[in-house]
Amino acid sequence: MKRIAIIGAGISGLTTARLLTESDQAEVTVFEENTKPGGLIRCDRIGGSLFHSCGGHIFNTHDEEVLKWFWQHFSKEEEFLKADRHSVIVLPDGQYIPYPIENFAYLLKEPLQRAFIRDMMTSADATTSPADNFEDFLLQRFGKTLYDLYFEPYNRKVWQCDLKDVPLSWLEGKLPMPSKEEIIYNNFNRVAEKRFVHSTFYYEKTGGSQFIADRLAEGLNIHYGTSVSSVVYTGKTWQLNGGSYDAVVFCGNIKDIPAMVKGVDGTAAYADHIDKLKYHGTTTVFCEIDRNPYSWVYLPDKRYMPHRIICTGNFSPTNNSVDLAGMDAGINRQRITASVEFTGQAGLDDILCNLVHVPLHPTYITHKYNKYTYPVQDKHTRQMIASLKALLAEKGMFLTGRFAEWEYYNMDAAMRAAMNTVKRLL
Repeated sequence: MKRIAIIGAGISGLTTARLLTESDQAEVTVFEENTKPGGLIRCDRIGGSLFHSCGGHIFNTHDEEVLKWFWQHFSKEEEFLKADRHSVIVLPDGQYIPYPIENFAYLLKEPLQRAFIRDMMTSADATTSPADNFEDFLLQRFGKTLYDLYFEPYNRKVWQCDLKDVPLSWLEGKLPMPSKEEIIYNNFNRVAEKRFVHSTFYYEKTGGSQFIADRLAEGLNIHYGTSVSSVVYTGKTWQLNGGSYDAVVFCGNIKDIPAMVKGVDGTAAYADHIDKLKYHGTTTVFCEIDRNPYSWVYLPDKRYMPHRIICTGNFSPTNNSVDLAGMDAGINRQRITASVEFTGQAGLDDILCNLVHVPLHPTYITHKYNKYTYPVQDKHTRQMIASLKALLAEKGMFLTGRFAEWEYYNMDAAMRAAMNTVKRLL
């Protein structure tokens, strides 16, 4: 039996710990600085309603191995709801256009329709001059009309950087990438996009994504409220928090590695690269909003700061308090709960000033700032991190997770990364 320490009980750490424990080849100890599991998928009850403190996490995947493993731990029929993603983009003029916008250009007002058609006729062919950055990809694939109307203002709100500096490789698999022929065909035939991973999704009947974290944590040896400041390689084993381990799986933030890891020659060479890694935090604002049929509402309007509304009150009726849902006296309440997301740290005054302009009349309940939400790569990031991972893996330390690997993982991608780590480790 290998003695393995896991640092972090987010979805990556929990999946890794669960897989190792199920293998019967490892004795696993998890260290988590928070008082409950979940990391970015943690949820809290506020006034009886469910607050996703960072985003609004759902589950689905095209990865059959991940899908099979996940449903071994949960009952699809008894514990989850299945829904179609019903998302819209609210344009600056107040028009609601279904997502993805390129499939619904026929709904735009006539001057924009004509400009979009000209773009489709004159833009370069992606097969003959492929883009290597996000801006060029968006212009090439969707044209300047949709770029100016939606793609540029929305993505600048999220990433707050020049889109030319975002390598396209970082976003592959995370957004629809139709060809021009597909875009035109979909508009002629009124075809909604159903191929991307979360066009349909599963959501917990109660407890939100915290339910997933709590279930995966059951029976694991997790030390809550325990941080790890030093991980020392002795030449044979790893020493941390008074224990000796054959291997370590780090599911925290790679920015902690240079100061944390000791005894491995060569790690100091990465310190400057790691220090310069870019990222964004988010302020998630828990609100009541008008009742609506949507799951996500995207906000490209430059006149206010938030970039999206996640209508978590629509994901499950149990996300809304009894009073809000109107179940107490059979009253049909006209409000649900939702998360309004700002990139960066927003103070209460800024939040309240912005909410006045946001669609669906949000009213403030509470908010939480997460310093690390979106890792931002440049063209050298993956190569640098792959090199560091290889160096540490030789000694028995493995990095896995969104901020350990500096990858924009969704929940299913984090599970896949954990599976790959466990296969290497064992």
